[in-house]
Amino acid sequence: MTDNNTGNMALQGLKVIEMGQLIAGPFASKLLGEFGADVIKIEPPGVGDPLRKWRKIKDGTSLWWHVQSRNKRSLTLNLKEPEAQDIVRQLVTEADVLVENFRPGTLEGWGLGYEALKALNPRLIMLRISGYGQTGPYRDLPGFGVIGEAMGGLRHLSGYPGQAPVRVGISIGDSLSSLYGVIGVLLALQERQRSGEGQEIDVALYESVFAMMESLIPEYDAFGYIREPAGSALPGITPSNSYPCNDGSYVLIAGNGDSIYKRLMSLIGRDDLGNDPRLAQNDGRSEHAELIDGAIGEWTAQRGRDEVIEALKGARVPAGYPYTAADIVQDPHYLARRMIEQVQTSAGPLKVPGVLPKLSRTPGRIGTGGPQLGEHNTDILAGLGLSEEQVAGLRERGII
Repeated sequence: MTDNNTGNMALQGLKVIEMGQLIAGPFASKLLGEFGADVIKIEPPGVGDPLRKWRKIKDGTSLWWHVQSRNKRSLTLNLKEPEAQDIVRQLVTEADVLVENFRPGTLEGWGLGYEALKALNPRLIMLRISGYGQTGPYRDLPGFGVIGEAMGGLRHLSGYPGQAPVRVGISIGDSLSSLYGVIGVLLALQERQRSGEGQEIDVALYESVFAMMESLIPEYDAFGYIREPAGSALPGITPSNSYPCNDGSYVLIAGNGDSIYKRLMSLIGRDDLGNDPRLAQNDGRSEHAELIDGAIGEWTAQRGRDEVIEALKGARVPAGYPYTAADIVQDPHYLARRMIEQVQTSAGPLKVPGVLPKLSRTPGRIGTGGPQLGEHNTDILAGLGLSEEQVAGLRERGII
């Protein structure tokens, strides 16, 4: 829901400090902020988070910014300066969570590592997201999501055999790490209720991707089998593929449940395949995937996309087609479930994705779009007891 009321929210009263930039750390704190946490985003003075200038820009600010940084308060601090580091220490004394995604060792170099901050606030939970984690031989290497996707095994499986691996068109490695990070924060908050102590959460980009790799490793261990890219198919799960229509579009059909498969074969006039005992279960179908996919593709190729989709719906076979942004914002199901919201920004009203997950009693909300750089400096620093004159002095010295 879109409002400014945080009075009945799951994370009401939780204080979060966000340090870092771009995607993984900020995405994690965005999720916390959507459920009522007070998120203070620390940015370098003058330039701010580089995401402010990524992808499409309107009125000088990235449109992505209003998704990634909604509900947050912006505080500018030059963290290389001792006075700025002291402000962080003051904020930490009252914080519940600190989220950071610097290269390992960066915070320690500023005297802001976990052990130092824990001494100030033993209840502090620190979420640390990095390319390779806080330990191990690769810990000091720079790591972006794309590298995590490669090392985690995802890129090798993307695309078609014999062709260059392709990327998912979003920063999936970063976002997966953010989700694992939020899970870690919620687990640590639950444990803190028993122990009264915080802890450090170590999330690596490559590990978050690797955790999604299903049976990749046991298949290699048991059979020496190395899974390879397979285009639009899902090897070992049949039928599940994309199929051409006569209007140049494609439909995606997931007929891999045993009873669903029989209904699908009946629909396309291939009861011979539907009743073949060799194909009654998935392992047998997977041995004859080319035959089954060929039969389905022959049927779809004689029809338009809408006709195919309606027929499959009638037969209760899971099916769909690749949505574009235009399809999404017009889809009645998206709208009914409030997955398209609108926020007010400095550039005017803007459609943005809704909030997940959907809680029945304490739902999340979108209160504001992304803040202007340093928009909340005065309010946040006044909360630490600084006068307007002191804030002005910090600004003049380039501290904020």
